[in-house]
Amino acid sequence: MTEIVLMSDPKIAAIPVKDCGEPLLDVRRHGPFPVDTREQGDSGAFAHLREGVLNRLIEAGHLLPEGIGLLFVEGYRPPGLQRFYFERYAEGLRNDNPSWSSEQVRAAASRFVSPPEIAPHSAGAAVDLTLVNAEGQELDMGTPVDASPEASEGACYTAAQNIGPEARANRKILTEALMRVGLVNYPTEWWHWSYGDRYWALATGASHAIYGPLELD
Repeated sequence: MTEIVLMSDPKIAAIPVKDCGEPLLDVRRHGPFPVDTREQGDSGAFAHLREGVLNRLIEAGHLLPEGIGLLFVEGYRPPGLQRFYFERYAEGLRNDNPSWSSEQVRAAASRFVSPPEIAPHSAGAAVDLTLVNAEGQELDMGTPVDASPEASEGACYTAAQNIGPEARANRKILTEALMRVGLVNYPTEWWHWSYGDRYWALATGASHAIYGPLELD
């Protein structure tokens, strides 16, 4: 894709899903990298990913330069929680921009929170993550994970120019490792990567997604 296609684009929802039935695995038990607790809830759902996504993250970790590692922030998100996040963010945009149409609000909201019916997180296919050094300190990525377009003045976009050279270099390190193992980035969020979902299918030309929304047992 040469242009940014937002999650709200009808072509994303039009992609069929043929779920392969892969399980959700707890990254805290099956992953070799640290798991941040900022998105931790009582259920621990945030720490789960589809098996194929987790295996690719493990592979990506081996591709990073010495002394740099992945920090897992959030994976699976229950559909109900995804809907709550989307509606809350859309409501804030609507209040701040009363002249916007429903379509404009939906498109703007999808830069930061995916519409719940197609959300990669709710399929266990997406992961939010960043880089850390050998001491576990987060590297400069230009913005914190989950910085909104409004708060960051667009610096959350992966290719943003309003970040420093160190952050740009670190984003390149992250991007190269994850792309080599088959993950795709959502260009409005440098930290958001996925595999097997509808957005991945669009980016790679796959005929269908292999992961669809599901509930954690």
